Amino acid sequence: MATSIGKLSKSFFIKLLVGIIILPFVFWGMGDVFRGGNQNVIATIDSKKVSTQEFVNYVNRLNLNEEQIKNLSKTDLIEQILSEYIGRKVMAFEIEKLGIVVSDSALRNIIKNDKLFFKDGKFSRTEYEKFLIKSGVTAPQFEANIVEQEKRRQFLSSLAGGIVVPEMLVEKEYRKENQTKTIQYIDLDKYHSKNKPSPESLKDLYERNKNIFFIELKSIRYAEIKPELISGNSEYDESFFKQLDLIENNALDGQSFNELADANNLKIIEFNKIDANKKDEAKNKIKNLPDNIFKKIYNLKNVQNPEVINIDGKYYLAEIKDEEKKNRPMDDPQVLEALTAQLNFKAKIENNTSLTKDISLGAFNNDNFKKFADDNGLLVKDYKISNLKQNDVFEDGLVKRIFLTNDGEVNLITNSTLTKSFLISTKKTEYKNLDKDSNEFEKYEAKARLNLINKIYQSYDESVNQKYKVELNQRTIDRVKNSFQWKLI
Repeated sequence: MATSIGKLSKSFFIKLLVGIIILPFVFWGMGDVFRGGNQNVIATIDSKKVSTQEFVNYVNRLNLNEEQIKNLSKTDLIEQILSEYIGRKVMAFEIEKLGIVVSDSALRNIIKNDKLFFKDGKFSRTEYEKFLIKSGVTAPQFEANIVEQEKRRQFLSSLAGGIVVPEMLVEKEYRKENQTKTIQYIDLDKYHSKNKPSPESLKDLYERNKNIFFIELKSIRYAEIKPELISGNSEYDESFFKQLDLIENNALDGQSFNELADANNLKIIEFNKIDANKKDEAKNKIKNLPDNIFKKIYNLKNVQNPEVINIDGKYYLAEIKDEEKKNRPMDDPQVLEALTAQLNFKAKIENNTSLTKDISLGAFNNDNFKKFADDNGLLVKDYKISNLKQNDVFEDGLVKRIFLTNDGEVNLITNSTLTKSFLISTKKTEYKNLDKDSNEFEKYEAKARLNLINKIYQSYDESVNQKYKVELNQRTIDRVKNSFQWKLI
C-alpha cells in the first residue's frame, strides 16, 4: 500500500517539527525476534528500505509497558510509532541534504553546559558517568542522541530562523484578546427545553439500550479476626500475625470461606443482595452494616474468593458470596432521567444544527433577531464585554469565541459540553491601542511569531508529503505486533 507521509500519520512530520521528541534513555530487552541478518522490510520511503529489525530496535527503546503491549493487537499504537519513525527518517533525509553537521567540539560544549551534569557550579565528569549508568545507556548512545537533537534544532532554525514579524500581525494578535464588544444575546436554554421527549421515544430508546440499565446486587459476608480467637490473647503480637498469615495462605490455597471461619472460630455476618448504595432489594437502607466495612468488601473483585483485609486497624475475613445483575425498569427515576437527558441532548444538537443552517442562509440578521426571541418567548439582553476573563454571563471559552465575531453578524455559540447555547448579535467592536514600546508588544510579538512559524512548518510539511512516497508492509506490521505479545507470555 502506498501513501503520503500526511495520509500515513496525519502530518506527524509537522508534530516532529513543532515539538522535538527526545528518545528515552531507558532500554529494555525484548530479545531479537527477527534474528540477525533478517532483512524483512516494514516500509519503504521512496526507494529507501526501512528494515523490520531497525524498527523493532526503535520500539524496544520506547520502553512500552505491559498494558500497552497487551493491547497492541486492539490499537493502532504500532502504526503510530511507525508513523513517528518514518517522520524521523524523512527529517534525517532533509537534514542530510542540507549538510547539517555537529562537530565534536560543539557536542562537548552542549554536554558540558548541561546543568544536569553540574556539581559545585561546574561540569562534573563523575555526574555525567552516574547519569549514564542510571539511565542504562552508553556514552556513544547518549551522545548520538544529542547529535540528532542538535541537528534537528539547527534544521528548525534553517526553516524559521530570522523571521521578522510585521507590526500588523502583532496588532492582530493583540486585538484578539484586547477589545470591547457590545452585543445582544439570547440564552437558548428555554428554547431547547420546549420540546419534551414523547413516551414513545423514551420507550424506544430504553428498548434499544436496556442492557446498560441494571442493578448489581451482591451478597457479602465477613468475620472479624480477633487476636483472642486465633492466638489466645488480646494483643496484635507476633503470634497473631503468624496465625493471620496462615489464614491468608490457606485462603490462597483454595480453602472456602466457611472452612476458614470454622477452623478459626470466626463469627460470620452476612448481608444478601444489596446494591452499591447499601440498599436491599426492597430499597431499604441497611443500617447495621458500617460504611467502611461495606465499601471495602463490596469493591472486592472476585466472587467466592475469601480475602484477609485490614479496615481501620482491624482484620477481617471477607468475601463476595455471589452477585447478580437485574434489569432496571424504564420507570426507575434514574433510568428515566438518563433517557430523558439523552433525548434532550439529541434534540439540542438538532435544534442548533437547524439554527446554524438558517444563519448560514441569511435567515438571521439584526432585524429579525428580536422577532425570533418574541416568537419563542425568549429574552433579548444587552451586554458589553471588555476582557477575556469577564465570565459573569459567558464562560471564558465563549468570550473568546465572541471576540472573533464581526459587527453586524448573528452567530450561534455553544460551550464544549453543549450545556449552554447562545445566539449572539454583535453590535460594535472597540479596539485598544497597543504601545509599541511596552512589554505587551513583546508578548504579542512572540505569539505572532509562533503562529507564523507554525504556518511555515505546515507549508513545509505539505511539501514533504508531496515529495516522499511511503509504502507499508501491513503483514510485517502485524507480525511485529504479535512478536511483542509472544515475548510477554
